Amino acid sequence: MAKKQKKNSGGTPATVALAAAGTAYTLHAYDHDPAAASYGEEAAEALGVSPDRVFKTLVADVDGELTVAVVPVAGQLDLKALAAAVGGKRAAMADPAAAERTTGYVRGGISPLGQRKRLRTVLDDSASAHETICISAGRRGLEVELSPRDLAALTAAVLAPIGRG
Repeated sequence: MAKKQKKNSGGTPATVALAAAGTAYTLHAYDHDPAAASYGEEAAEALGVSPDRVFKTLVADVDGELTVAVVPVAGQLDLKALAAAVGGKRAAMADPAAAERTTGYVRGGISPLGQRKRLRTVLDDSASAHETICISAGRRGLEVELSPRDLAALTAAVLAPIGRG
């Protein structure tokens, strides 16, 4: 796939961050169904992309500190592995309201990019097997495709095996 940079038309904080960094990306919009059981799987199906290349952004609480986990939509987050990846002892999913308030995004549209408060980020190491991956662009029905290396660099992410399934 040829990477191209698109200007954001009424962009999100994520696309603004990508444009400001000069990072190559492709924006993909689709009609979001509010009744969809899984936002990530809906995105994979709508875009015709394998679910192992579409990554979801989850916010967890690791020893009292909010931490972002980016894992394939085809699997689940291994909370113990996430805690270990950041040198923590215990991890649990964050309160959804706290995740929304801290990131500035709504659930189902949380992006690891352009968050209101920059959080520690861990990217599942399976991302490195792909030339590009898709992540939320900051709202439901909008995905951004970019190199996992660029995503890791922009978020200062640690790569670790935090996904399972």
